[in-house]
Amino acid sequence: MLRLLAAIDGAIGAVLRPVVFAGMAVLIGVITLQVVSRAFFTSVPWTEEAARFLVIWLTFLGAALAYLERRHIAVTVLVDRGPPRWRRTLIVAGLVVICVFMLSMTVLGWQFLQTQGAQRAPALGWRMLHVYLVLPLSAGLMAWLSLTDLARLLISGAEPVQRDMPQ
Repeated sequence: MLRLLAAIDGAIGAVLRPVVFAGMAVLIGVITLQVVSRAFFTSVPWTEEAARFLVIWLTFLGAALAYLERRHIAVTVLVDRGPPRWRRTLIVAGLVVICVFMLSMTVLGWQFLQTQGAQRAPALGWRMLHVYLVLPLSAGLMAWLSLTDLARLLISGAEPVQRDMPQ
């Protein structure tokens, strides 16, 4: 079971890393086009909106990738300085809180997507569904990752540690 969870986490990372990298490359291209077109030609109207949407997607997917790799800022003073017998209990409580919050964000993000997704972006003409989809998607991924950390801790006692990035 733990191997399956590790394989799924690895697959999530294998998808998120190149997607975030490609998104950053596209964002650089769009912003470069925006700057060059404003400086030398007539500005391209869709670049500002495309850059905004890319930043939204990169923020949420980057947050999921950072959660996968344990790169978010964490306040660990209670876990580090508390009595050793409370360590596991505090880590479990933290993971449960994260999981509940992320599941709530998934549900609320999905509801928001349902009510506001039919709007159209003015410059690109895209349905906002394509922009808002990242909220339940990334929150769902982070909920899954917190559940797998919780399962690892409860099954094997292995505490969540920073995962090394592949070389």
